[in-house]
Amino acid sequence: MKTILVVDDERNIVDLLRLYLENEGYAVIAAADGEQGLALHARHDPDLVILDLMLPKVDGFDVCRELRRRGDTPVLMLTARDDDVDAIVGLELGADDYVTKPFNPRALVARVKAILRRTDITSRGGRPMEVGPLRIDPRRREAMVGERRLELRAREFDLLAALARDPGVVLTRDGLLEDVWGTDFPGETRTVDVHVAEVRKKLGDDGPPIETVRGVGYRLVPPPREPVRPG
Repeated sequence: MKTILVVDDERNIVDLLRLYLENEGYAVIAAADGEQGLALHARHDPDLVILDLMLPKVDGFDVCRELRRRGDTPVLMLTARDDDVDAIVGLELGADDYVTKPFNPRALVARVKAILRRTDITSRGGRPMEVGPLRIDPRRREAMVGERRLELRAREFDLLAALARDPGVVLTRDGLLEDVWGTDFPGETRTVDVHVAEVRKKLGDDGPPIETVRGVGYRLVPPPREPVRPG
């Protein structure tokens, strides 16, 4: 049974989430402030954290930052604000997705399921891939640029692997959303944009570039082929 940690100071929200999540077979633990949330995370190592941004003691941004420092526990943010800046900052800090209050609890559960879905690379028999200096080992979930190991979160790795499977081919945002986040993921394509931006930073100047094809999506640019020299 997977465990979900809900960090929210609104009791009615916690009770609503507990009802719907437990009905889907998840175990739910709850914290009313950021400090308690971090303590419960350390104690229980949950499979996913549903995190409100507006929290007493330690706010959601700082909690998310600390969770990312600790590891790759998936984070779904809750925000009551209409300003998209909060959501974008949260995604840049490492959250996997966000929903704005008030929300449809069934839609939120669908997002939880999508986030928790992890591609079973081993069962698919994933083979290592190379695109210029980039090497990806799906079985070990490792990505290297030259001798430099990329510190990728789970979703970032899946996104880079999806692009590397078809270097030079343009993949649409909707296609990437379905491939990486799942067919029942109700999130927006902006989630893809934020994650691409993070992967670009980690690839750096020595990794293959991810090119934006305006209005369509992205492609991982392979190195140019060396001209064939006459014998």
